[in-house]
Parts: sequence; C-alpha cells; structure tokens
Amino acid sequence: MTPTVQLASDLIRLRSVTPEDAGCMPLMIERLEKIGFETTWLRRGDTDNFWAVRNGKDEGPLFAFAGHTDVVPTGPEENWQHPPFEPVIEDGYLYGRGAADMKGSLAAMVVACEEFVAAHPDHKGRIAFLITSDEEGPAHNGTVKVVEWLEEQGERIDCCLVGEPSSTERVGDVIKNGRRGSLGLELTVFGVQGHVAYPHLAENPIHTLAPALAELAAEEWDNGNDFFPATSFQVSNINGGTGATNVIPGEVKVVCNWRFSTETTAEQLEARARKILDKHGLKYEADFKLSGQPFLTAEGPLVEAAQKAIHAVTGEATQLSTAGGTSDGRFIAPTGAQVVELGPVNATIHKVDECVKAEDLDTLKSMYREILERLLA
Repeated sequence: MTPTVQLASDLIRLRSVTPEDAGCMPLMIERLEKIGFETTWLRRGDTDNFWAVRNGKDEGPLFAFAGHTDVVPTGPEENWQHPPFEPVIEDGYLYGRGAADMKGSLAAMVVACEEFVAAHPDHKGRIAFLITSDEEGPAHNGTVKVVEWLEEQGERIDCCLVGEPSSTERVGDVIKNGRRGSLGLELTVFGVQGHVAYPHLAENPIHTLAPALAELAAEEWDNGNDFFPATSFQVSNINGGTGATNVIPGEVKVVCNWRFSTETTAEQLEARARKILDKHGLKYEADFKLSGQPFLTAEGPLVEAAQKAIHAVTGEATQLSTAGGTSDGRFIAPTGAQVVELGPVNATIHKVDECVKAEDLDTLKSMYREILERLLA
C-alpha cells in the first residue's frame, strides 16, 4: 500500500460525520508539523478548523490547499458492501465513506507536500492548509470563519487548490475553475382556510400561487456566458393543506433555488422574483438566503500550473468547468485568491459504497506535487 493510500485509509477509519472531525486533523497536523508547518487551531462553535503554514526562504505566493475532514452520513450501514468506516481495497478500488469526498484528496495533499519539501526544503513562497470539519453541513463555522480570521490577521491567499472531487471519467479530466452562485427562497403564500364546498368563503393559496410559480419557472433569468450556463430556477419543495380532502388550506409553503451565473446578481434575482409575485397580487412572505456568490478563475498562474501539471502526469489535456454545486471555494475566491478544484472521480460521492481507484490517489498526489513544483520550486 502506497503512503497516499495508507493515509487515506487511516482517515477513512475515523468516523467524522459532519461536523465531527473525529481525530482526522491531529493525524494530518502531526505529519505537517514534522516537515516544518506551524499550526493554528480555530475551533468555532461545533466545528474544528486549522490553518497550517510553512514559510519558504524567498518572497513568493501563498499557495493553500483547502479541504474538509467531515463526511456525509452513511445511510443504513447494512446496505454497504463493506462497512463504511473500515477501508477495504477490492479490485483496485478503495472503499469507504470519504474515499472520494474528500479524504483521498487530503491524503494526496499531505504526501505531495512531504515529497515536495524533501526535494525543496528552501522553496520559495509559502504553503498552507485550510482545513474544516463543516463543509458537508451548514458551513457556518468552517471555512468562512477561517477566512474571516485570516483577514483579521492581514493574511491573503494568492492561490488556493480545493480538493473537491472534480473529475468525471478519469482523474484530472476536469478542473473546476469556478462555481455558480446559489440563492434560496423560502416562500409562504397566505389564503383563507375554508370548506371545499364553499370556495366563495375561502381563498386557496395554492390556486393563487400556481400562475406566479409557472411564470417564475418559465422566466429566462440570463443567457449565461462563455464560462457559465444560463441561470436556472428550481422548486424543491411544496407543502400545503391539512391532509383532509374537504379543507381549502390557509397557506402554502414553497422552497426554491437559483443557481446563477456572473451575468446576474442575487439582488437582481430577488427584485425580479418579487416583481412577479407582486404582479399576481399574492399575500406572501419571502425569505431569500444567499449561500454563495458565483466565482471564476478564468486564467492565471494557478490554472496554467494545474493544466500543465495534469498533462505532465497523465499526458492528457483537462477541461475547465463551472458545473456542479457549491463548494468552500465560494468563501475563498472573494478575497481575491485564484481558486481551482481538482480531485478524484466523483461518480460515487455521497453514495452507498463510495469508492475511488487506489491508483488514482497516487496520480492525484503526483499532480498536486507537480503544481507545487511549478509555482514554488
């Protein structure tokens, strides 16, 4: 078993269901401090975080690896082919919760740094780790709090590599160089409860909402751009009624979400949505929640280094993409940092029998080291 696969297995054994770290961070910190990293623990609320940095001898960029030790719940463990926190290699695949998302990446980061520092003990610039145990959960006390702390210290990340599982068919075939923004809406529309046989004495909020909801769903919010698809709107939940067949409900609750491009702002989306709701004369309460702004690293030293590193390791080109959900990159990019996401194949993330090709973790480690070589050697 290679050092990367061994460390990934050691991390998988630790039951770090969000927001628990379960000892993953001490395991990483012990390895990092042995090669000259200085660590700051940043416990916030129910969340463990750490910032570790190693200084080189010359001026240069601050390059940070970012990631999370927490994993999503397993679901019924009896549905797993192997116990989710007992890592097993079978037919070349490493099985276990977090193998792909993202303990495999964490192991690759640490081992890549160990190899790089051994080869370049006086590297230029600085290498850092920004690690949280609150990425899979609400993300209120994790990376966002570390970024706030860094700003208070006057610290600024130049380049950040997030280890999210970005690959689709083979490791390194896709780099996420941006993400769409996410705007949520919790909408309550009010009516008048009554008997279905006497509709003139009631007001059905489901009926009044329906045309407005149809218009929201049909709206063309923007056309996207060269880097982002058009903004999308989706209804994820509708709840109304008492459960009885003969009662007109007094209110209906709807949960919606926009995934939006850099062509549109959250403020513009809210204003346009309210205009549609008002046009239909609804009596409503609307709670808009922005969970992340869109970000884009279109070009620059980090994207170039990642592309060249992948080609050097695999001999193949990579694709830039902004597809998928949100990541903690949304908290780091607004500081001015270049941000990319590069990690294992994402086919089994959050699923039963999560797994990753064991050899892919060593390939990923080599890519991470090659990026360090290009930026800091």
